[in-house]
Amino acid sequence: MSEILINVTPRETRVALVENGMLQEVQIERAGRRGYVGNIYKGRVQRVMPGMQAAFVDVGLERAAFLHASDIFRAPQVATDADDSATLLPVPAINELLHEGQQIVVQVVKDPIGSKGARLTTQLSIPSRYLVLLPHVRVLGVSSRIEGEAERQRLKTIMTELTDGSSQGYIVRTNAEGCEAGALADDVAYLRRAWDMIGTATQQAEVGQRIYEDLPLPLRTMRDLMHDAIEKVRVDSRETVERLQDFVGRFMPTLVERIEHYAGERPVFDLYGVEDEIRRALQKNVPLKSGGYLVIDQTEAMTTVDVNTGSFLGQRNLEETVYRTNLEAAQSVARQLRLRNLGGIIIIDFIDMADHEHRRQVMRTLEKALSGDHARTGVHEFSPLGLVEMTRKRTTESLERQLCEPCPTCSGRGSLRTAETVVYEIFREITRAVRQFDASQLLVIAAPKVVARVMEEESSAVAELEEFLGKSIRFQADEQCQQEQYDVVLL
Repeated sequence: MSEILINVTPRETRVALVENGMLQEVQIERAGRRGYVGNIYKGRVQRVMPGMQAAFVDVGLERAAFLHASDIFRAPQVATDADDSATLLPVPAINELLHEGQQIVVQVVKDPIGSKGARLTTQLSIPSRYLVLLPHVRVLGVSSRIEGEAERQRLKTIMTELTDGSSQGYIVRTNAEGCEAGALADDVAYLRRAWDMIGTATQQAEVGQRIYEDLPLPLRTMRDLMHDAIEKVRVDSRETVERLQDFVGRFMPTLVERIEHYAGERPVFDLYGVEDEIRRALQKNVPLKSGGYLVIDQTEAMTTVDVNTGSFLGQRNLEETVYRTNLEAAQSVARQLRLRNLGGIIIIDFIDMADHEHRRQVMRTLEKALSGDHARTGVHEFSPLGLVEMTRKRTTESLERQLCEPCPTCSGRGSLRTAETVVYEIFREITRAVRQFDASQLLVIAAPKVVARVMEEESSAVAELEEFLGKSIRFQADEQCQQEQYDVVLL
């Protein structure tokens, strides 16, 4: 049983996907900070970087966006070897493809993340309910998630008839499985109209202007997540319900009845426990039902997941206890990656297992749990160090980075220098100040905990410092000072 919950407020829209009573996915869109993925812009090349095989492009965003040479469209080129086998030619140098000041049409494939600007491509694609239009390349593909060979062939046959003579390419999305020819024909017509509108807008647009914008989150959710397995879509905004019903009525009329307005007194997210799940998803530790737990650390370079047995003692032997914990952890890791929207490189440190079959079963469990993830993932077998390395495609910020900011006290380090460390830093700063400036006495303003440390445990050290410098030193506690903050004032 799967349900979609949509919570709408004037400045924020949130979507939750609940499967079998458990929250699997959360998406958030705020009025002042909408994502850019899928948007098409007319840009200007600001700087070409031959050493990086990339260019920075001004598309009107806060930071210049990044365009790699491999993401620049060019007509398919192949070289023929002596044995008549065709091989792709290498990507040309970036300065052969672009020059500074050049105007180009680009699409955002990854939102700005952290200190990095958006990632761009000139290989444009326009999605609809069942298809993705590739306007610059003549290709016909079917999603790999549609596994039945007969169904794949049926869809290819329909699309071949619908696109006969077209110079554009299409990819059939997973949602199209079992879809009738008429629905696909409607999508083809819609995408052609959309591309014609983009062509007209491109000619009229100025540099830095948006040419095409992807759908807002509620409609995007219907397009990408709505399918026969979704039993209900509960929305707490009547206006949004009407928009969704109109959209679904045009593209998937058989599912309109599943969209309903939620008018209960309790907030819809509270009713399903979504708010509590979101709060838990912002914590490092994830408890497992067995008593074990995960520790998830997100850094700039990668995300690490450590698996621990915790209070789980098992009933037979250590190897069996470890195996059961790792099996449960594999399922939990897959859910947490999706819920927290973690991407990039992910390292999972399962508890060491001696049995090769146990390791194989844990890997199969992880792969099966990841199969329901909409983001593309790649998993590698256990490394010689017993680690599982994997990747997950990330196009937007993680849940934590959308909802949180670095702690102003520790600047995101997650730790503070101890009071003892700060006291000794103050002693060094006093020595530097006396050597540079002339003063008869000094006043040190610091956090109460630091001053207490000076008075209780370092008073003899202060007396020695006063005698050595020949200066009087006073300490004053200030409640406004953080533990690492202090000021040395010359009097």
